[in-house]
Amino acid sequence: MTDDDSDERSGATWFGRLRQVIRGDTATREDLLHLLRDAHERTVLDADELAMLEGVLAVSEMQVRDVMVPRSQMVVLERDASREEILKAIVESGHSRFPLIGTDREEVVGILLAKDVLRYFVETPDQVFDITRWLRPATFIPESKRLNRLLKDLRGSRNHLAIVVDEYGGIAGLITIEDVLEEIVGEIDDEYDAAEAGPIQQQEPGIYHLRALTRIEEFNEFFGAALEDEHYDTVGGLVMYALGHLPRRGEVVTIGEFQFRVLQADRRRIHSVEVARRASSAEGGDTAAA
Repeated sequence: MTDDDSDERSGATWFGRLRQVIRGDTATREDLLHLLRDAHERTVLDADELAMLEGVLAVSEMQVRDVMVPRSQMVVLERDASREEILKAIVESGHSRFPLIGTDREEVVGILLAKDVLRYFVETPDQVFDITRWLRPATFIPESKRLNRLLKDLRGSRNHLAIVVDEYGGIAGLITIEDVLEEIVGEIDDEYDAAEAGPIQQQEPGIYHLRALTRIEEFNEFFGAALEDEHYDTVGGLVMYALGHLPRRGEVVTIGEFQFRVLQADRRRIHSVEVARRASSAEGGDTAAA
């Protein structure tokens, strides 16, 4: 028997077991996960395929509260904001959709698309700006909603963003269709992606973006710093340790004389961070999370 014949028989056996699990009355999600991981070990599935299938199964068990952007980290626009303030918020955040709030963050009056506002500013710069003219209705969902149901609803309604409310009707956060898809396929590259650039990129004086996999030794050499690399090899590992959990985008931590802000992160790891040196801090100081 040749190796090819053996591989073919192994694959056929695995698929037979998979059919039995799917059809069996006593099959569990754990049985299916075990078969998928077994398929990866047998090279029937590669690592990316396995991760995506695991993500699909995980999404059906997760709730909106597990992946939403909490209210404290929401980037919002105020209904009474000036043209300049709105433009500044759009440019600095890089987002494409914004909740518009009224008198406080509990009053979400609609969703504003950056493309609508920017087009209006370019095409009619001399007209009086009425932000409510471009408002789109907001979709409100409970934080207990299952992600698989949410994905289906967002696709059906062609919405990309929903406002999350808690059991008392208060604003708990927001979630986008991208947040849900990233639970399946991993981080989706956006404006902070530096895959084609070097690991450390200056954005403006004193502000740098860097890949989380940048080695601490390389970071120290670039910045003339002395961050410890005894227990962690990468900047991402150090930031995660300092925060004490796997952070979401936007979380900030201070390590020594540097302030780190998470730019990209999924439920598996940190992808990229922003770093700024604190002028008044001494190297090697205490670590504090914000």
